[in-house]
Amino acid sequence: MELRFRGEARTLALPLRAVPAAESELIAQLAPAVSYGWGMIPATVRVGDTTLPTSRWPKDGAYIVPLKTALREHEGVEEGDAVEIALLVGGA
Repeated sequence: MELRFRGEARTLALPLRAVPAAESELIAQLAPAVSYGWGMIPATVRVGDTTLPTSRWPKDGAYIVPLKTALREHEGVEEGDAVEIALLVGGA
């Protein structure tokens, strides 16, 4: 399943984006079939022309998507930028 949403890039220990509530509900429904443990869910994330493998994890009722350095640098994403994110749940 591919999901798309727009959000602000935020930095905690690493740049992250919370998946919106409606999309998080869909991911939660798929989680038992695709999780490899501890609630971690493999995914492919695409921002602009850059696509990379990643994982999502649940936090405070939503899922978190890390925005890796290679993706941010290639797409010129900085903290606070609004970015369009496409996620392929379960990986490639």
